[in-house]
Amino acid sequence: MKKILILSSLFLTVIMQAQTIPQPKPGASPKIKIGKPETFELKNGLKVMVVENHKLPRVSFNLTIDNAPYAEGDKKGVADMTSSLLGNGSTKISKDAFNEEVDFLGANVNFSANGASASSLSKYAGRIMELMADGALHPNFTQEEFDKDKAKYIESLKNDEKSVPSISDRVKEVLTYGKSHPAGEYVTEATLNNVTLDDVKANYNTYFTPGNAYLIVIGDVKLKEVKKMVEKLFGGWKAGIAPEVTYTDPKDVQYSQINFVDMPNAVQSVVTTMNVSNLKMTDPDYFAAIVANQILGGDFNSYINMNLREAHGWTYGARSSISGDKRVAKFEASTEVRNAVTDSTVVEIFKEINKIRTERVTDEMLSNVKAGYIGRFVMQIEKPQTIATYALRIKTQNLPEDFYENYIKNINAVTAEDVQRVANKYFLADHTRVVIVGKGTDVLPGLEKTKIPIFYFDKYGNPAEKPALSKPVPAGITAKIVLDNYIKAIGGEKAVKAVKTVAATGTTKIPQAPAPITFTQKKDAKGKMMAELNMGGMSLFKQVVNDKEGYMMQQGQKMPIEGKDLADMRTTAVPFEELTLAAKPGVTVTSIEPIDGNDAYAVKDGDTTHYFDVKTGLKVAEFKTEEEDGKKNTATTFLKDYRDVKGVKVPFNIVMNIGIELDIKIDDVKINEGVTDADFQ
Repeated sequence: MKKILILSSLFLTVIMQAQTIPQPKPGASPKIKIGKPETFELKNGLKVMVVENHKLPRVSFNLTIDNAPYAEGDKKGVADMTSSLLGNGSTKISKDAFNEEVDFLGANVNFSANGASASSLSKYAGRIMELMADGALHPNFTQEEFDKDKAKYIESLKNDEKSVPSISDRVKEVLTYGKSHPAGEYVTEATLNNVTLDDVKANYNTYFTPGNAYLIVIGDVKLKEVKKMVEKLFGGWKAGIAPEVTYTDPKDVQYSQINFVDMPNAVQSVVTTMNVSNLKMTDPDYFAAIVANQILGGDFNSYINMNLREAHGWTYGARSSISGDKRVAKFEASTEVRNAVTDSTVVEIFKEINKIRTERVTDEMLSNVKAGYIGRFVMQIEKPQTIATYALRIKTQNLPEDFYENYIKNINAVTAEDVQRVANKYFLADHTRVVIVGKGTDVLPGLEKTKIPIFYFDKYGNPAEKPALSKPVPAGITAKIVLDNYIKAIGGEKAVKAVKTVAATGTTKIPQAPAPITFTQKKDAKGKMMAELNMGGMSLFKQVVNDKEGYMMQQGQKMPIEGKDLADMRTTAVPFEELTLAAKPGVTVTSIEPIDGNDAYAVKDGDTTHYFDVKTGLKVAEFKTEEEDGKKNTATTFLKDYRDVKGVKVPFNIVMNIGIELDIKIDDVKINEGVTDADFQ
């Protein structure tokens, strides 16, 4: 049993043509007018801002509680659970009745531990504000919903443990801020299991208070009517202000270094370069820093993206970011690249950072970046959520009242000299932390050649030993010996050769899919194979190889499989290709590599590498490298949970990564039954 080939077309259709987007010559900057809010404050401390806009019969409400970040310690996840449980109706109306009424009115209502938001036609404004206030101020916290949401959260945490981007996000925050800092804490199954329903209630009562709260109302409403509604619905909100705790600000590393996390299942490396930033929106450098970031990595035509994506074709996208924050934050540049070019990517990112620090940006580049940024800024102004965000920032970050009216003028005032000056201040070259999460056996030899110091961490940000790289194969170990040991491990040559057909069924899930995916695979020793993915009775994908042809069926379209692809599939269209694999020309044992923490022999067969556990002899993984449009990608399959079926051991858990992860749980395996020639038509 092995992976279905050419599955990526089903889940990951990425058509990204390498092109330089032509930039029109910028014209005169538009003049903008942003509605000014009328403000008032309730006795309990709730600040209310109302922007009347009668162009469309719509209204939006945004309640934001601007509390300082706080650490949750061994109960990390309590705020997340609070967010999850808010919105399950209220003490006055059931969850189902609440959701049905919101849907009936064609509205949107959302909640979190930091506030709530809603939008609707203005004729329903009163009722929608009432529902939002009711859900926010009288939450329906029940044990049943708590247990259900916690179980879902734990399941998502388990999936994240296998995700290279998720591990990267966690480790870079831990290393930047430290585990005791609110920004460096992370949720685990253990901390989540420490959280009780009473903890959620206590968190809500402590932090969901009006002292630091802002309610912004925008749209087709009248101030007088809004004031009356707000006083009625929010006037009874008990006064209070959340406690504020101070934390030590993070510091940059003493010298540029690589912080490496080994993920043996990684088919790509996530590379992030970063340093601490204390940029505020009130700083004189703010607009220059925003423009400089656009030039470096914020724009499609930025230095980093044009280098890594367009010039080299190493990635689908590379980006950088910096923002003005109330508290200490960070500047970072990041991308995902295939293992073979991880070291080169680090070198090129440093090259572009040094370029913007040492070379004056061209007038054309500066002008085009400004024009693009201003265009996007103007488009965003039409959105009520944007106006609400701007109004909130003016209040919470002590910005001038005309900050956004002057935004375009201030962007246009940035000079090439300003860009170079702030680049040297905010994009550090000598104190950069480079966090890389990837497969150590593939990327470490190249990274070591960069001469940048490397420190090793586990996937929780704890210091770790350098991961074991590939080991040489002991003398006398051949591909035939490894494959023979595998056949012995699963039942012996006689039992394996007696297998004429195999039929397997199982299930898997994909993100956002409305239902589980059913997996079916059938193989015949005559060189026939069928694999299908089905959801809710509908075939999503089907692949067949028989003695006459090979084809793939997707969305009702039949596509032939020909040439090398068909030849490759024919070799695997048998129950156990390992019976004859050793006889193929060029099949060799190349090394011993760690797979899931255990040593495994790597048996290379062209573009495919098969991994067999050194101790058990079982096949534990298969990596296949495929090239498309000049770019190489590696699809991985991990084989686990071997069980005996009629004297032959087969894996009941197949974990495939083809851009997304498919964790296939096999429910049933039949040997020498359940397969007919009709299955392969």
